[in-house]
Amino acid sequence: MSFTRPPLTLGIEEEYQIIDPETRNLHAYISEFISQDEQRSSKLHLKPEFMQSQVEVGSHICRNIKEVRAEIKRLRRAVFEMAEQNGLEIAAASTHPFAHWDEQSITEGVRYKELLDDMQGVARRLLIFGMHVHVGFGAERAQRDLMIEVMNQARYFIPHILALSTSSPFWHGRNTGLKSYRSVIFESLPRTGIPHSFTSYDEYKHYEETMAKVGSFGKGDPVAKIWWDIRPHPLFDTLEFRISDICTSIEDAVCVAATFQAVVAKLLKLRESNMSWRSYRHMHISENKWRAMRYGIQGELIDFGQQESVPFHFLMEELLEILDDVLDELGSRKEVEHIRHILQHGTSADRQVAVYQQHGGDDNREEALKAVVDHLIEETKQGIYD
Repeated sequence: MSFTRPPLTLGIEEEYQIIDPETRNLHAYISEFISQDEQRSSKLHLKPEFMQSQVEVGSHICRNIKEVRAEIKRLRRAVFEMAEQNGLEIAAASTHPFAHWDEQSITEGVRYKELLDDMQGVARRLLIFGMHVHVGFGAERAQRDLMIEVMNQARYFIPHILALSTSSPFWHGRNTGLKSYRSVIFESLPRTGIPHSFTSYDEYKHYEETMAKVGSFGKGDPVAKIWWDIRPHPLFDTLEFRISDICTSIEDAVCVAATFQAVVAKLLKLRESNMSWRSYRHMHISENKWRAMRYGIQGELIDFGQQESVPFHFLMEELLEILDDVLDELGSRKEVEHIRHILQHGTSADRQVAVYQQHGGDDNREEALKAVVDHLIEETKQGIYD
Protein backbone atom coordinates (compact mmCIF):
# COMPACT_ATOMS: atom_id res chain seq x y z
CA MET A 1 0.00 0.00 0.00
CA SER A 2 1.40 3.39 -1.01
CA PHE A 3 1.88 5.94 1.77
CA THR A 4 0.99 9.60 1.56
CA ARG A 5 0.78 11.59 4.77
CA PRO A 6 -2.90 12.51 5.39
CA PRO A 7 -3.77 16.18 5.92
CA LEU A 8 -4.68 15.63 9.61
CA THR A 9 -7.16 18.48 9.50
CA LEU A 10 -9.41 18.80 12.54
CA GLY A 11 -13.10 19.22 13.17
CA ILE A 12 -14.92 19.25 16.48
CA GLU A 13 -18.54 18.76 17.53
CA GLU A 14 -19.83 19.73 20.96
CA GLU A 15 -23.21 19.06 22.59
CA TYR A 16 -24.31 21.64 25.17
CA GLN A 17 -26.94 21.64 27.89
CA ILE A 18 -29.68 24.29 27.71
CA ILE A 19 -30.21 25.56 31.28
CA ASP A 20 -32.99 27.51 32.98
CA PRO A 21 -31.03 29.94 35.20
CA GLU A 22 -33.72 30.03 37.91
CA THR A 23 -34.26 26.31 38.43
CA ARG A 24 -30.79 25.32 37.12
CA ASN A 25 -32.58 22.42 35.45
CA LEU A 26 -32.51 21.55 31.76
CA HIS A 27 -34.90 23.45 29.53
CA ALA A 28 -36.42 22.19 26.25
CA TYR A 29 -35.64 24.92 23.72
CA ILE A 30 -33.63 23.61 20.79
CA SER A 31 -36.45 24.06 18.28
CA GLU A 32 -36.64 27.77 19.13
CA PHE A 33 -32.85 28.09 18.85
CA ILE A 34 -32.86 26.49 15.40
CA SER A 35 -35.68 28.77 14.19
CA GLN A 36 -33.76 31.82 15.41
CA ASP A 37 -30.54 30.59 13.83
CA GLU A 38 -32.25 30.33 10.44
CA GLN A 39 -32.93 34.07 10.63
CA ARG A 40 -29.27 34.95 11.25
CA SER A 41 -27.09 36.35 8.48
CA SER A 42 -24.18 34.27 9.84
CA LYS A 43 -25.78 30.94 10.61
CA LEU A 44 -24.40 28.56 13.22
CA HIS A 45 -26.12 25.61 11.55
CA LEU A 46 -27.27 24.34 14.93
CA LYS A 47 -28.14 20.68 15.03
CA PRO A 48 -30.97 19.15 17.05
CA GLU A 49 -30.20 16.21 19.27
CA PHE A 50 -32.41 13.47 20.69
CA MET A 51 -33.50 15.62 23.64
CA GLN A 52 -34.96 19.12 23.22
CA SER A 53 -32.69 20.36 26.02
CA GLN A 54 -29.55 19.68 23.95
CA VAL A 55 -27.89 21.80 21.29
CA GLU A 56 -25.11 20.54 19.03
CA VAL A 57 -22.59 22.66 17.16
CA GLY A 58 -19.92 21.72 14.65
CA SER A 59 -16.77 23.57 13.67
CA HIS A 60 -15.46 24.41 10.24
CA ILE A 61 -12.60 22.23 8.98
CA CYS A 62 -9.52 23.44 10.86
CA ARG A 63 -5.99 23.28 9.49
CA ASN A 64 -4.38 23.28 12.92
CA ILE A 65 -5.11 23.37 16.63
CA LYS A 66 -5.01 27.18 16.78
CA GLU A 67 -8.01 27.26 14.46
CA VAL A 68 -9.76 24.68 16.65
CA ARG A 69 -9.42 26.97 19.66
CA ALA A 70 -10.81 29.90 17.67
CA GLU A 71 -13.74 27.79 16.47
CA ILE A 72 -14.67 26.53 19.93
CA LYS A 73 -14.62 30.09 21.24
CA ARG A 74 -16.70 31.33 18.31
CA LEU A 75 -19.32 28.62 18.69
CA ARG A 76 -19.61 28.84 22.46
CA ARG A 77 -19.81 32.63 22.33
CA ALA A 78 -22.56 32.58 19.70
CA VAL A 79 -24.64 29.94 21.52
CA PHE A 80 -24.21 31.74 24.85
CA GLU A 81 -25.39 35.00 23.31
CA MET A 82 -28.41 33.30 21.75
CA ALA A 83 -29.23 31.66 25.09
CA GLU A 84 -28.94 34.96 26.97
CA GLN A 85 -31.29 36.64 24.51
CA ASN A 86 -33.84 34.00 25.50
CA GLY A 87 -33.19 34.24 29.24
CA LEU A 88 -31.29 30.94 29.31
CA GLU A 89 -27.78 29.64 29.95
CA ILE A 90 -25.50 27.02 28.40
CA ALA A 91 -23.29 24.44 30.12
CA ALA A 92 -20.75 21.95 28.79
CA ALA A 93 -20.74 18.71 30.78
CA SER A 94 -21.59 15.16 29.78
CA THR A 95 -24.37 14.74 32.33
CA HIS A 96 -26.54 17.27 34.13
CA PRO A 97 -26.08 17.10 37.92
CA PHE A 98 -29.74 16.41 38.74
CA ALA A 99 -32.00 16.38 35.64
CA HIS A 100 -34.06 13.24 35.00
CA TRP A 101 -34.29 11.61 31.60
CA ASP A 102 -37.99 10.77 32.00
CA GLU A 103 -38.85 14.48 32.28
CA GLN A 104 -37.29 15.41 28.92
CA SER A 105 -39.04 16.28 25.65
CA ILE A 106 -37.93 14.22 22.66
CA THR A 107 -37.08 16.01 19.41
CA GLU A 108 -39.54 15.35 16.61
CA GLY A 109 -38.34 13.81 13.36
CA VAL A 110 -38.06 10.49 11.57
CA ARG A 111 -34.49 9.85 12.76
CA TYR A 112 -35.38 10.18 16.44
CA LYS A 113 -38.67 8.29 16.11
CA GLU A 114 -36.81 5.38 14.54
CA LEU A 115 -34.21 5.48 17.32
CA LEU A 116 -36.92 5.45 19.98
CA ASP A 117 -38.90 2.70 18.25
CA ASP A 118 -35.77 0.57 17.89
CA MET A 119 -34.06 1.16 21.23
CA GLN A 120 -37.13 1.78 23.40
CA GLY A 121 -36.28 2.50 27.05
CA VAL A 122 -32.55 2.46 26.37
CA ALA A 123 -32.92 5.44 24.03
CA ARG A 124 -35.09 7.36 26.50
CA ARG A 125 -32.22 7.33 29.01
CA LEU A 126 -29.75 9.06 26.64
CA LEU A 127 -29.61 12.32 28.56
CA ILE A 128 -25.90 12.65 27.86
CA PHE A 129 -23.68 15.14 26.06
CA GLY A 130 -20.50 14.39 24.14
CA MET A 131 -17.64 15.84 22.14
CA HIS A 132 -16.42 14.32 18.88
CA VAL A 133 -13.06 15.07 17.26
CA HIS A 134 -12.48 14.38 13.55
CA VAL A 135 -8.98 13.94 12.12
CA GLY A 136 -8.83 14.21 8.33
CA PHE A 137 -7.42 11.43 6.14
CA GLY A 138 -8.78 11.82 2.60
CA ALA A 139 -11.04 9.85 0.28
CA GLU A 140 -8.44 7.84 -1.64
CA ARG A 141 -8.62 4.09 -1.18
CA ALA A 142 -5.08 3.89 0.20
CA GLN A 143 -5.88 6.59 2.75
CA ARG A 144 -8.95 4.71 3.93
CA ASP A 145 -6.93 1.55 4.44
CA LEU A 146 -4.39 3.66 6.29
CA MET A 147 -7.20 5.07 8.45
CA ILE A 148 -8.17 1.56 9.54
CA GLU A 149 -4.55 0.70 10.28
CA VAL A 150 -4.21 3.80 12.47
CA MET A 151 -7.57 3.16 14.14
CA ASN A 152 -6.49 -0.32 15.20
CA GLN A 153 -3.42 1.09 16.96
CA ALA A 154 -5.01 4.30 18.30
CA ARG A 155 -7.60 2.25 20.22
CA TYR A 156 -4.94 1.67 22.90
CA PHE A 157 -4.66 5.38 23.68
CA ILE A 158 -8.29 6.43 23.79
CA PRO A 159 -9.03 5.36 27.41
CA HIS A 160 -6.14 7.59 28.46
CA ILE A 161 -7.72 10.57 26.72
CA LEU A 162 -11.17 9.74 28.12
CA ALA A 163 -9.68 10.09 31.60
CA LEU A 164 -8.43 13.59 30.72
CA SER A 165 -11.90 14.67 29.54
CA THR A 166 -14.19 13.32 32.28
CA SER A 167 -17.12 15.61 33.12
CA SER A 168 -20.03 13.37 34.18
CA PRO A 169 -19.78 12.35 37.85
CA PHE A 170 -23.46 13.01 38.66
CA TRP A 171 -26.64 11.26 37.54
CA HIS A 172 -30.16 12.01 38.75
CA GLY A 173 -28.90 14.07 41.69
CA ARG A 174 -26.41 11.51 42.97
CA ASN A 175 -22.64 11.41 42.98
CA THR A 176 -22.14 8.14 41.10
CA GLY A 177 -18.56 7.62 42.25
CA LEU A 178 -17.56 7.45 38.58
CA LYS A 179 -15.85 10.24 36.67
CA SER A 180 -17.57 9.43 33.34
CA TYR A 181 -21.07 8.15 33.98
CA ARG A 182 -21.94 9.20 30.43
CA SER A 183 -19.94 6.21 29.23
CA VAL A 184 -22.11 3.85 31.29
CA ILE A 185 -25.32 5.25 29.81
CA PHE A 186 -24.05 5.32 26.24
CA GLU A 187 -22.78 1.74 26.29
CA SER A 188 -26.33 0.48 26.83
CA LEU A 189 -26.74 1.01 23.07
CA PRO A 190 -25.50 -1.62 20.59
CA ARG A 191 -22.38 -0.96 18.51
CA THR A 192 -20.78 1.23 21.15
CA GLY A 193 -17.57 1.07 23.15
CA ILE A 194 -14.14 0.02 21.94
CA PRO A 195 -14.32 -1.43 18.41
CA HIS A 196 -12.57 -4.61 17.42
CA SER A 197 -9.73 -4.33 14.93
CA PHE A 198 -10.13 -4.71 11.16
CA THR A 199 -7.62 -5.95 8.60
CA SER A 200 -8.65 -3.41 5.96
CA TYR A 201 -11.24 -0.85 4.95
CA ASP A 202 -12.87 -3.58 2.86
CA GLU A 203 -13.37 -5.69 5.97
CA TYR A 204 -14.90 -2.74 7.78
CA LYS A 205 -17.25 -2.06 4.83
CA HIS A 206 -18.21 -5.74 4.73
CA TYR A 207 -19.19 -5.51 8.41
CA GLU A 208 -21.23 -2.36 7.72
CA GLU A 209 -22.95 -3.90 4.69
CA THR A 210 -23.76 -7.10 6.58
CA MET A 211 -25.35 -5.18 9.44
CA ALA A 212 -27.37 -3.14 6.95
CA LYS A 213 -28.49 -6.28 5.10
CA VAL A 214 -29.78 -7.96 8.26
CA GLY A 215 -31.67 -4.85 9.36
CA SER A 216 -29.51 -3.65 12.26
CA PHE A 217 -29.54 -0.07 10.96
CA GLY A 218 -33.22 0.14 10.07
CA LYS A 219 -33.79 2.67 7.30
CA GLY A 220 -31.14 5.08 8.52
CA ASP A 221 -27.63 5.90 7.42
CA PRO A 222 -25.22 3.18 8.65
CA VAL A 223 -22.76 5.85 9.79
CA ALA A 224 -25.42 7.18 12.17
CA LYS A 225 -25.97 3.73 13.70
CA ILE A 226 -22.35 2.81 14.49
CA TRP A 227 -21.48 4.57 17.72
CA TRP A 228 -18.04 3.19 18.55
CA ASP A 229 -15.55 5.19 20.60
CA ILE A 230 -13.42 5.56 17.48
CA ARG A 231 -14.69 4.97 13.96
CA PRO A 232 -14.03 5.80 10.30
CA HIS A 233 -16.41 8.44 9.00
CA PRO A 234 -16.64 7.90 5.21
CA LEU A 235 -18.86 10.96 4.67
CA PHE A 236 -16.18 13.30 6.03
CA ASP A 237 -13.15 11.06 5.26
CA THR A 238 -12.05 11.35 8.87
CA LEU A 239 -11.11 9.17 11.77
CA GLU A 240 -13.65 10.20 14.41
CA PHE A 241 -12.80 10.03 18.11
CA ARG A 242 -16.02 9.75 20.11
CA ILE A 243 -14.86 8.38 23.45
CA SER A 244 -14.38 11.63 25.33
CA ASP A 245 -16.78 13.46 27.58
CA ILE A 246 -17.36 17.08 26.60
CA CYS A 247 -14.83 19.27 28.38
CA THR A 248 -16.22 22.17 30.37
CA SER A 249 -13.01 24.18 29.98
CA ILE A 250 -12.16 25.44 26.50
CA GLU A 251 -8.46 24.80 27.07
CA ASP A 252 -9.16 21.23 28.21
CA ALA A 253 -11.21 20.66 25.04
CA VAL A 254 -8.40 22.03 22.87
CA CYS A 255 -5.93 19.77 24.69
CA VAL A 256 -8.05 16.68 24.06
CA ALA A 257 -8.41 17.49 20.35
CA ALA A 258 -4.69 18.21 20.02
CA THR A 259 -3.80 14.96 21.77
CA PHE A 260 -6.00 12.89 19.47
CA GLN A 261 -4.33 14.53 16.46
CA ALA A 262 -0.86 14.02 17.92
CA VAL A 263 -1.52 10.30 18.55
CA VAL A 264 -2.51 9.89 14.89
CA ALA A 265 0.56 11.82 13.73
CA LYS A 266 2.84 9.68 15.89
CA LEU A 267 1.40 6.44 14.54
CA LEU A 268 1.91 7.73 11.00
CA LYS A 269 5.49 8.72 11.82
CA LEU A 270 6.17 5.22 13.10
CA ARG A 271 4.79 3.79 9.88
CA GLU A 272 7.14 5.94 7.82
CA SER A 273 9.95 4.11 9.62
CA ASN A 274 8.34 0.72 8.97
CA MET A 275 7.29 0.45 12.61
CA SER A 276 3.93 0.36 14.35
CA TRP A 277 2.36 0.48 17.78
CA ARG A 278 1.23 -2.88 19.04
CA SER A 279 -2.45 -3.58 18.32
CA TYR A 280 -3.85 -4.66 21.68
CA ARG A 281 -6.79 -6.98 22.12
CA HIS A 282 -10.26 -5.60 22.70
CA MET A 283 -10.57 -7.05 26.21
CA HIS A 284 -7.36 -5.33 27.32
CA ILE A 285 -8.34 -1.88 26.06
CA SER A 286 -11.84 -2.25 27.52
CA GLU A 287 -10.35 -2.92 30.95
CA ASN A 288 -8.46 0.35 30.77
CA LYS A 289 -11.59 2.16 29.61
CA TRP A 290 -13.44 0.98 32.71
CA ARG A 291 -10.66 2.30 34.91
CA ALA A 292 -10.75 5.65 33.10
CA MET A 293 -14.53 5.84 33.53
CA ARG A 294 -14.35 4.96 37.20
CA TYR A 295 -11.31 6.87 38.45
CA GLY A 296 -10.40 9.39 35.74
CA ILE A 297 -6.95 10.87 36.27
CA GLN A 298 -6.91 9.78 39.91
CA GLY A 299 -6.53 6.08 39.20
CA GLU A 300 -4.19 3.64 37.50
CA LEU A 301 -4.28 2.16 34.02
CA ILE A 302 -2.68 -1.08 32.95
CA ASP A 303 0.59 -1.18 31.05
CA PHE A 304 0.00 -4.48 29.27
CA GLY A 305 3.57 -4.65 27.99
CA GLN A 306 4.88 -4.55 31.57
CA GLN A 307 1.78 -6.33 32.93
CA GLU A 308 1.36 -3.91 35.79
CA SER A 309 -0.93 -1.11 36.93
CA VAL A 310 0.68 2.31 36.61
CA PRO A 311 -0.50 5.60 38.18
CA PHE A 312 -2.15 7.73 35.53
CA HIS A 313 0.22 10.66 36.07
CA PHE A 314 3.21 8.48 35.14
CA LEU A 315 1.46 7.20 32.02
CA MET A 316 0.78 10.76 30.90
CA GLU A 317 4.45 11.68 31.21
CA GLU A 318 5.26 8.63 29.09
CA LEU A 319 2.64 9.69 26.54
CA LEU A 320 4.10 13.19 26.34
CA GLU A 321 7.51 11.65 25.71
CA ILE A 322 6.07 9.40 22.99
CA LEU A 323 4.40 12.33 21.25
CA ASP A 324 7.29 14.76 21.65
CA ASP A 325 8.71 14.43 18.14
CA VAL A 326 5.44 15.36 16.36
CA LEU A 327 4.27 18.30 18.48
CA ASP A 328 6.39 21.04 16.92
CA GLU A 329 5.50 19.89 13.41
CA LEU A 330 1.83 20.07 14.34
CA GLY A 331 2.26 23.37 16.19
CA SER A 332 0.50 21.92 19.22
CA ARG A 333 3.18 21.56 21.91
CA LYS A 334 1.53 24.04 24.29
CA GLU A 335 -1.91 22.49 23.74
CA VAL A 336 -0.81 18.88 24.31
CA GLU A 337 1.39 19.77 27.27
CA HIS A 338 -1.75 21.28 28.85
CA ILE A 339 -2.15 17.66 30.01
CA ARG A 340 0.08 18.60 32.95
CA HIS A 341 -2.33 21.40 33.88
CA ILE A 342 -5.20 18.91 33.89
CA LEU A 343 -3.19 16.55 36.08
CA GLN A 344 -2.53 19.37 38.55
CA HIS A 345 -5.98 21.00 38.58
CA GLY A 346 -8.22 18.05 37.83
CA THR A 347 -10.82 17.44 35.15
CA SER A 348 -14.29 18.94 35.08
CA ALA A 349 -15.54 15.88 36.98
CA ASP A 350 -12.99 16.46 39.74
CA ARG A 351 -13.93 20.13 40.02
CA GLN A 352 -17.66 19.37 40.04
CA VAL A 353 -17.28 16.95 42.93
CA ALA A 354 -15.14 19.49 44.80
CA VAL A 355 -17.81 22.20 44.38
CA TYR A 356 -20.47 19.74 45.54
CA GLN A 357 -18.52 18.92 48.69
CA GLN A 358 -17.71 22.59 49.37
CA HIS A 359 -21.45 23.36 49.42
CA GLY A 360 -22.38 20.61 51.86
CA GLY A 361 -22.51 17.55 49.64
CA ASP A 362 -25.09 14.94 50.56
CA ASP A 363 -26.11 16.90 53.67
CA ASN A 364 -27.19 19.83 51.50
CA ARG A 365 -27.81 18.00 48.24
CA GLU A 366 -30.28 20.32 46.48
CA GLU A 367 -28.28 23.51 47.01
CA ALA A 368 -24.95 21.77 46.42
CA LEU A 369 -26.15 20.45 43.05
CA LYS A 370 -27.37 23.89 42.02
CA ALA A 371 -23.93 25.24 42.93
CA VAL A 372 -22.40 22.65 40.59
CA VAL A 373 -24.64 23.87 37.75
CA ASP A 374 -23.61 27.49 38.42
CA HIS A 375 -19.97 26.39 38.35
CA LEU A 376 -20.46 24.60 35.01
CA ILE A 377 -22.08 27.64 33.41
CA GLU A 378 -19.26 29.93 34.51
CA GLU A 379 -16.47 27.56 33.47
CA THR A 380 -18.09 26.86 30.10
CA LYS A 381 -18.04 30.56 29.18
CA GLN A 382 -14.52 31.30 30.48
CA GLY A 383 -12.36 32.60 27.65
CA ILE A 384 -15.06 32.99 25.01
CA TYR A 385 -14.31 36.70 24.64
CA ASP A 386 -10.50 36.47 24.84
